[in-house]
Amino acid sequence: MGEIIECEYSVRGEGPPLFLIHGIGAARDAWRFVVPRLESTFTCITYDLRGHGESPLPSEGEGEFGLDDLVADLEALRVRLGIDKAHFAGHSLGGMIAPAYARKHPDRVATLGLLSTAAGRGQADRAKLEAVEAALVETGIAEALPTFIDRWFTDGFIEEHRDLVDRRLKQVTDTDATVFMNVFRIYARTEMGPWLEEVKAPSLVLTGELDGGCNPRLNGFIADALPDSELVILEGYKHAILIEAPGQIADHLCRFIGGRSRVAQPLA
Repeated sequence: MGEIIECEYSVRGEGPPLFLIHGIGAARDAWRFVVPRLESTFTCITYDLRGHGESPLPSEGEGEFGLDDLVADLEALRVRLGIDKAHFAGHSLGGMIAPAYARKHPDRVATLGLLSTAAGRGQADRAKLEAVEAALVETGIAEALPTFIDRWFTDGFIEEHRDLVDRRLKQVTDTDATVFMNVFRIYARTEMGPWLEEVKAPSLVLTGELDGGCNPRLNGFIADALPDSELVILEGYKHAILIEAPGQIADHLCRFIGGRSRVAQPLA
C-alpha cells in the first residue's frame, strides 16, 4: 500500500454519521440529490476520492493505486473526523470500497449500502469490461464516453434532462485520465466473491433492473454471499440511480439503517 491521500469532504445534517462514497470519474456531488433527503436523519459525509473532484492527485512515481489504498484514504478521513463508528454506503466503485473497508475495519461499521456494484462476474461479464477498457485506451476517454450514456441513463431521462447527462459526462472528462483509467481497472478487476462472506455488517444491496454492468444477477450474487443482507431491485432504472432515483435511494437507506442498526452515534 502506498501513500495516503487527505481527501476533500463535506458534512451536512444531524444524527448518526453516514459516509457516502461515489464511483468512477465522479465526485462527492454525485450525492447532491440524495443528501437533502437524508440530512434530517443522518450526518452525511461525502468526499472526493483521490484524484477526483477537489482531492489531490497521487504523487508522481507512486505507480498505480489499488482498492486497499482507497480503503486507507477512507480510514484516514474517519480518523480526521474523530468518528468512532458509522454507516457506509457506496455507489458503483464506491460499492466495492465500502465492503472492503468493512472487511478491514469491521468494528467501525454499523451498516453498509452497496448500490449498483458488481461481484460474481462470469466470463462474458469480464469480456465486456475488457472491451470497454480497450476502447477507452484506443480511442481516448472523451471519444468513448458517449457510449456510456445509454448504459447509465434511461431513455426518458436523457430526453428530459440532457443538461444533467452532459454534466455527468463533463465530470468524467475533467477527471485526470490516468486516475480515471486506474479506478476503472480497480472496478473492472476487483472480484469480491472470495471474501464477501467475511463482511458481517448488515448490508443493503440495491441496483437498477436495467443496469447492464451491475445487473440484478450480480447483485443477487452479492446478497447471497453476504451473511446479513437485503436485496432491492429498482424497476426501470439503469446505473445512474443517484441522479434518476434519489428519493428511492434515500428512502431505502433510511428504512434499512433504521431497522437494522442504531449503534452509530452522532458526531460530537
